[in-house]
Amino acid sequence: MKAKRNASYKARRIRIEWLLVAGLATLALLARLVPGERMVDDAYITFRYARNAVEGVGFVYNPGERVLGTTTPLYTLLLSGLALATGSRDFPSLALALNALAGALSVGLLYGLGKRFASHPAPAVAAAILWAVAPYSVTFAIGGMETDLTVALLIAASYAHVTGRTRTMAVLSALALLARPDTAILLGLLWLSLVLVERRVPWQEGFITLALLAPWLIFGTLYFGSPLTGSIGAKSITYRLPPEADSIRLLQHYATPFFESESLPPVGVFLVFALYCALCALGGLDAFRRDHGNWPLIAYPFAYFAVFAAANPLLFRWYFSPPMPFYFLLILTGAWRLARDLGKLVARHSTSIQYAILALFAVAALALTLNAWDLHPDHGPDRPAPEMAWFKLELLYAQAADVVLSHAAPGDTLCAGDIGMLGYRTDLHILDTVGLVTPEVAHYYPADPSIYVINYAIPADLVLALDPDYIVILEVYGRRGLLPDGRFQARYRLLEKFETGIYGSDGMLVFARQ
Repeated sequence: MKAKRNASYKARRIRIEWLLVAGLATLALLARLVPGERMVDDAYITFRYARNAVEGVGFVYNPGERVLGTTTPLYTLLLSGLALATGSRDFPSLALALNALAGALSVGLLYGLGKRFASHPAPAVAAAILWAVAPYSVTFAIGGMETDLTVALLIAASYAHVTGRTRTMAVLSALALLARPDTAILLGLLWLSLVLVERRVPWQEGFITLALLAPWLIFGTLYFGSPLTGSIGAKSITYRLPPEADSIRLLQHYATPFFESESLPPVGVFLVFALYCALCALGGLDAFRRDHGNWPLIAYPFAYFAVFAAANPLLFRWYFSPPMPFYFLLILTGAWRLARDLGKLVARHSTSIQYAILALFAVAALALTLNAWDLHPDHGPDRPAPEMAWFKLELLYAQAADVVLSHAAPGDTLCAGDIGMLGYRTDLHILDTVGLVTPEVAHYYPADPSIYVINYAIPADLVLALDPDYIVILEVYGRRGLLPDGRFQARYRLLEKFETGIYGSDGMLVFARQ
């Protein structure tokens, strides 16, 4: 009889937990579907690759040019597969659907990982809820980027690691590397843990990962000349940044994981960041003492910081997202441990106090997070969305694309620094001044420092050598280099100027060759 009661109680708890996971996943789905599409310019680069692949043009951006300009072949292939399966060519909608599912999966997995990491479901639930609605989670899901897929694979690989499913971890490692190359930071820690904690060389797991990567490695080498994207190298020489730029941006990011700067004065942000550092230390130490295999998860946010601070590339916003769910776990595990210790100090019924303290902390973090949402954005769909899900630049590029299309003839070329929306909407042959899909522009960088107003500028010699039919740029990109050049002025005429102050620019300019 007692055994039956225990079995019934266990089954009921399992059902409740599955309902909880379903609720968390539903929250993540709603947080991604309610705002609607607010696409990021870079997403359209991947969309054009996927569209060309589906339409039989090849895995290319420009027909006939085998250049790998996307960092996410897995996401590109998934979008292509969805397009073939559904018959739809609406890649922004396909991306939103895929990202909503990946986001829901990542939140469910984060709960499972957090429960193991903190040894209790309470901080896991808090972390999952906060990540479900976090602007750095939602913005790039509704922006068409691969971020949710990448994060889901990283959390899944981490869960496989802490549960001892090393072969599953090997499979997920291969998929994560194909989703985005910066996943190597966490994966390197997970694989190092196999060597240090399990004291063995993971030959079998390594073979599984290599076998899954082999098709892409072979295809990429034969098709593109290399399975690695050239976009990372292109961006590293094109943009000019002070050496401390990434360190400062990452420090600001880690200091405000719940967008504290939107609600608190600078001194408040500083004090709260000091608290987060203490909670990370407390939570990390607690998790490590329970299971030494947790150390890669503890180290990952700080390893991510160190790698990007040392490399100092131009950090686009979506590169701030991957360490955040792990950072959330550290903070909330620390808060749970601190709540437990405080509860023991002040009362006999310490468990209820522990729950109350964690709940207060989580509600405060959630309130700060939701304060970074806008119920009625001033552009795009009139639906609640994160304030940082801003895409006014993309809307301007859509208008510029329509101007070009109204004048262009088949076979004309379009030159731009931001090629996503322009390339996807016009479907013209694109000449890319950054070098993502036009690698020959690397000869013109690093450019003369005197032509830079912000972190990017277009040399006049580059544009004159490409000799495009049309050019679309923000004025600030060409203010000191391209626009004052007499050769350019003689060769091109201004078709349209769209008023904007984005990046300190005096408008967006559309030029046509004379």
